[in-house]
Amino acid sequence: MPLIGVEAGAASAVAWIASAIIAAYLGDTLGFRIAPWAILALSLAVAVAIFLRLPRRATPEPPGRARGEPMNAAPATPRPSRLAHNRWTPLWFLAPAVLTLFAIGIYPTLFALKTSLQRYNLTRARDGFPFVGLDNYQAVLTDSTFWETLGRTAGFYLTVMPVELALGMMIALMLHRPGWGLMRSMVRVSLVVPLATTYAVVGLIGRLIFNCDFGVANQFASWLGFASLDWLGSPVGAFAAIAIMDVWQWTPFCALIFLAGLAMVPMEVEEAARLETSSHLALLRHVQLPYLLPGLTAVLILRSADILKLFDMVFTMTRGGPGAATELVSIYIQRVGFRIFDMGTASAQAILLLVLTIMLSRLFIRVFYREIER
Repeated sequence: MPLIGVEAGAASAVAWIASAIIAAYLGDTLGFRIAPWAILALSLAVAVAIFLRLPRRATPEPPGRARGEPMNAAPATPRPSRLAHNRWTPLWFLAPAVLTLFAIGIYPTLFALKTSLQRYNLTRARDGFPFVGLDNYQAVLTDSTFWETLGRTAGFYLTVMPVELALGMMIALMLHRPGWGLMRSMVRVSLVVPLATTYAVVGLIGRLIFNCDFGVANQFASWLGFASLDWLGSPVGAFAAIAIMDVWQWTPFCALIFLAGLAMVPMEVEEAARLETSSHLALLRHVQLPYLLPGLTAVLILRSADILKLFDMVFTMTRGGPGAATELVSIYIQRVGFRIFDMGTASAQAILLLVLTIMLSRLFIRVFYREIER
């Protein structure tokens, strides 16, 4: 018997009400013209309709006998449920997720694309927002500051990604080895802690660690005989500080992805390879690496998108300073959009970053991704 009834109706109702709450919360931000109470009322009506249409769970009757039919009656032909013939029912369950995705993902992207084609300066709202075509994109592509921040972001990416991949691979290989028991389980659980920490909290932790007066980093440096350093006050120190915090947060993610890839290696194949060679490097290259490539591709794609839009941690730690030493491209877009209030140019920069992310994703899939032949 399919598990469709009161529980399914309640789940769908909750999903619709949650979508209504999200739409009402984002109404002013996204420019909806529908009042929040109207969205909520419509969602409640749809949820109640779904709830009433679904069949209730009933006590199962003996096979071959309809409800209320005498015991000596001939077996009745089972009648298919009305829900089975309703092809729209799956769409009712998918609609809340689709509407939420449209409200918080697709609509803002389309709005940014539209804004990037306008002279959308909030300080000159009285002049209107005329259509200017590709002028904003031309201004961005000829902006030397934009290219400097993009180059600084590329330098940050090339600094942290090799370290995260190498450390993640080392941790995954250590946890993949047999033995350790309880210690391995504790390490796996501890790897989730940095991932569960939000960017802003990571930035606050970084400010405390690299504080020039009472920071832990200078305390360790003094124990090793080095002089105290004003980490967040010097360009090199601030850049190194945000890189260290990013490595701390995202190395466990790489380790968990690689560990999942190593778990896919057939045990008999790995044991046979260990009998053939004693070189761990040869085992990694010829046996384990093909199973790691899909995870490596996913890590490169996700981390590329994360670094291109990295804002919270850097802004909390350094505000992009000192000077422009840690002003990544996302910090620069925020400054153009919410300090200069030139939303048209900021939207054009964001769209160009989206295009760059898509191009990098396609490149990583083409170069690194390989199907595993079994």
